[in-house]
Amino acid sequence: MEKRPIIEVRDLVAGYGREVVLRGISFDVYPGEILVVLGASGCGKSTLLKLLVGLLKPMSGSIRYWGKDIKKMDEDELDHLLHKIGLSFQDGALFNSMTVGENVALPMVEYGNMDRELIPILARMKLSLVGLTNSGYLMPEALSGGMKKRVGFARAIAIDPTIVFFDEPSAGLDPITAAGLDKIILDIRRLMELTMVVVTHELDSIRSVADRVIMLDWGEIIFDGTLAQIETADHPRVRQFFERIPDKTIL
Repeated sequence: MEKRPIIEVRDLVAGYGREVVLRGISFDVYPGEILVVLGASGCGKSTLLKLLVGLLKPMSGSIRYWGKDIKKMDEDELDHLLHKIGLSFQDGALFNSMTVGENVALPMVEYGNMDRELIPILARMKLSLVGLTNSGYLMPEALSGGMKKRVGFARAIAIDPTIVFFDEPSAGLDPITAAGLDKIILDIRRLMELTMVVVTHELDSIRSVADRVIMLDWGEIIFDGTLAQIETADHPRVRQFFERIPDKTIL
């Protein structure tokens, strides 16, 4: 039996003011997969992520979760949807005035429906999933860049979402740390049976985690398929990206 998509994006147009960034894109996200959204800087990846998590409204087109258009959701329906979504920001976006444990616990305090006495225990459990079991007492300033990203991962899964979005999870990190984060993403997906959307341009990470890839170029989708298919794609911009061929205009 064919899986029905969790997310259906159709003819999506979006931008800022009069500037159009995404030009009528359509794609699906299926249960349990890791979909990687890639492309060169300025291609519209971050704009798409903002649209998918409700931080930006489209100019036209639709985004449907489980068949329901988010533009047509009332406040209660949208709130219910956001409880099913986790978001890991590019820089971790931790609150410096809170400990690591308090950062992870924050979504549980704000949105969770659980006994307050259990929250520290549950926060510790989430930290254990990212290899930071005994780090709850630390302040963010004491963390390395990779550790901050891992805390961000733990906070993104704090209230057991169905879908997790990652914004450039390995950007700016050394290859060993980045590989460790890729493994954590795969482990979390397996242990929690999550669906994931990963926005990145890091080739090694793409090859490590992606089940399927969509590639944006100047606001349009120029590829949608598996890693095996992308290796044989004949679109010149796809080949340029994966073979790291510089633009001819660059001296």
